[in-house]
Amino acid sequence: METLLRAGGVPMEQVEATVADLAAYAAETGADPDEEFGPVGDFAGQLLAARAPEADAAAATEWRWTADIFTDRQMLARLGDQGWEIDRVDHVGRFISHRDPERPQRWEYRRELSIGGAAPAARLEPEGWELCGTWMCWRYFKRPRAASVGPAAQLDSPPAAPGRNVFFSRRFYLVLAVILLAVVLPGILWRPSDDDGPGFFAGMAVGGCVAIAALAVMWLWTARRRR
Repeated sequence: METLLRAGGVPMEQVEATVADLAAYAAETGADPDEEFGPVGDFAGQLLAARAPEADAAAATEWRWTADIFTDRQMLARLGDQGWEIDRVDHVGRFISHRDPERPQRWEYRRELSIGGAAPAARLEPEGWELCGTWMCWRYFKRPRAASVGPAAQLDSPPAAPGRNVFFSRRFYLVLAVILLAVVLPGILWRPSDDDGPGFFAGMAVGGCVAIAALAVMWLWTARRRR
């Protein structure tokens, strides 16, 4: 039974609890497990079939999406107003979110730059803000919209999740193009000979550093301008 349930994708703790309950029931009633529950394979299939709708419903309420640093706050405001709550930001910068299927409510978010100094959390916690994700030097905070608008934060009929989960702006693609040009342009304009190979690669490294520095300055300027 345990092997079949684990193969069906049931978490280990649920498998152990289920097997323990079945063993306790059989010991208490004195019934033969094969006569009481039927063949192990068939009974495990019934348990997995009964669990499937619950798993599908849980998966349907979770949504993963990403946005660049120029559009993330706009998308957080829009999606928070649709009832999406951010649980965390994963290692590739995706927002892992979910929406309560029974009692959806609006959420509000803010992004804080955290480079040295006092941690933003200490300043924001008294106002009900909770840290919900970290990406590079930015911290994302959430709180129920009810904290500012009261019962109006409740959603009666939230819209479906957007048809896409990647929200990159034109500015983001422009920055990528600038970085690409800074790295590739030295190779186009300068055809190295056998003797100046090290200088060529040094030029490419400098171009890459300049592009990265320009990107960092633009991001920091954008973050401070929108605070």
